[in-house]
Amino acid sequence: MIRLVPLLGVLLLGATTAIAAGPDMGAVQKQATNWPAIFMFLFFVLFTLGITYRAAKGSKSASDFYAAGGGISARTNSLAIAGDYMSAASFLGISGLVYSSGFDGLIYSTGFLVGWPIVLFLIAERLRNLGKFTFADVASFRLDQTSIRIISATGTLVVVAFYLIAQMVGAGKLIQLLFGLDYLYAVVIVGALMIIYVAFGGMKATTWVQVIKACLLLGGATFMAGAVLYLYDFSPEKLFATAVQTHPKGDAIMAPGGLVSNPIDSISLGVGLMFGTAGLPHILMRFFTVSDAQAARKSVFYATGLIGYFYILTFIIGFGGIALLMSDPSYFKLGADGTTYDKIKDMVGGTNMVAVNLANAVGGPYFLGFISAVAFATILAVVAGLTLAGASAISHDLYAQVFARGRTTEKAEVNLSKLSAVGIGIVAIYLGYVFENQNVAFMVGLAFSVAASCNFPVLTMSILWRGTTTWGALAGGLVGLVAAVVMVVLSDAVWVKTFGHPVALFPYANPALFSMPLAFVTIWAVSSMDRTRRANRERAAFDAQFVRSETGIGASGAHAH
Repeated sequence: MIRLVPLLGVLLLGATTAIAAGPDMGAVQKQATNWPAIFMFLFFVLFTLGITYRAAKGSKSASDFYAAGGGISARTNSLAIAGDYMSAASFLGISGLVYSSGFDGLIYSTGFLVGWPIVLFLIAERLRNLGKFTFADVASFRLDQTSIRIISATGTLVVVAFYLIAQMVGAGKLIQLLFGLDYLYAVVIVGALMIIYVAFGGMKATTWVQVIKACLLLGGATFMAGAVLYLYDFSPEKLFATAVQTHPKGDAIMAPGGLVSNPIDSISLGVGLMFGTAGLPHILMRFFTVSDAQAARKSVFYATGLIGYFYILTFIIGFGGIALLMSDPSYFKLGADGTTYDKIKDMVGGTNMVAVNLANAVGGPYFLGFISAVAFATILAVVAGLTLAGASAISHDLYAQVFARGRTTEKAEVNLSKLSAVGIGIVAIYLGYVFENQNVAFMVGLAFSVAASCNFPVLTMSILWRGTTTWGALAGGLVGLVAAVVMVVLSDAVWVKTFGHPVALFPYANPALFSMPLAFVTIWAVSSMDRTRRANRERAAFDAQFVRSETGIGASGAHAH
């Protein structure tokens, strides 16, 4: 474990370096205070703090804190999953990518969405039947607890670090643009609120914050997309025609290749987004909040429909931004002559704020205030889920199972988790401040690559292949994690544009197509060569694991309240 701590530091440093190389969308300039947005934002915060207070009174055990006692219904959990998934990257980042690159911006929403059938058919039921609080419980079910929990917690923390940066940047820019606060104050507010949600309310508070936010976001996005279509007689053809006439790239925005022109890079990005979904720790935790495997399966089924519908809306919002905003100079920073502007680079707030600016164009200042508050609520809810996942990895996987080896109390474990939430919140504030000018969808794409290369191979191989051993899973997880980060660092985005070298050592921007198979092959090869007594015992224990994963016999049920 001691040897792995410096490695984790190196990986996190590499991760943040890779993020720094993402597309620079331009700094946001502080704007005049938006009072409707502030009032709606304060109402949401006070309302959710009330939920947190009630949840804190009802959280009496570790199960309550980590998994809401397993008592969340399938429909409620599906809204919470959708809320976790409809993050700043989805709402702000994808609409911004569609605005700047056209049709190709959909590669992110398509990749995000098609990962859910994998979760539905491979992961959801087995996860609920085998696990307790975290996906490391599942991966270590028949394997060595110490080794597997270390690699699982390491993968979790790296993914959480990537994802948190994206959310903090989105939140900071939003407040800076609309609330008239400095960027530093903005990220401090987000960090403080997420610490309160997690440290006091646990999974119950996080779940209900997600549900409320999902309903508000779906409602707001539906109205915005409907308003855009109304202006074009509900004819997508008219909308697209106007967008083509307005966009500097013209017809090119309706063709592939505007965002990712290399086919191998496109496939690699899609692989990372698709399989990374099944390795995201804050998503996997949601399957422990329901009563049984059937509810877990229903949760994914309902959530998939909600998420798919939402991504259709972001597509319309992106093209609506092209058609309605590009020809209006009031949404841009004008040049020295007071009339000229770049339709992409000079947008007030950068292209991450397309959806927010479009809200003002179609609904006026009050709808702008509503969407601003909803977007901020979106980020708050997601960072709360991420913080809880990171805190549980530290307290449940590392402290309780690795250091204390089970010789601890639930109270001590939960208290450490709360302290961990505070620490993660402070780190998130710092990272959000340092990496201010990055596109949020790009950063989340990197998080998905790490999840697909480390968490997903370890989880699936431990569940589905009898021959998986501790040494195989440990080696494969480390190889996938290190390979994903190293390939990003050696790519053009970092090696050339950041470090100044003439030629990239890794020719592609997205590593998952290479790092994920490398992890699977390593797990298979090392496990096949492992002939120790422990490996034989682990293979023999597969039958018991298989029966429980398929039937749920022996799985913990929901807590009575």
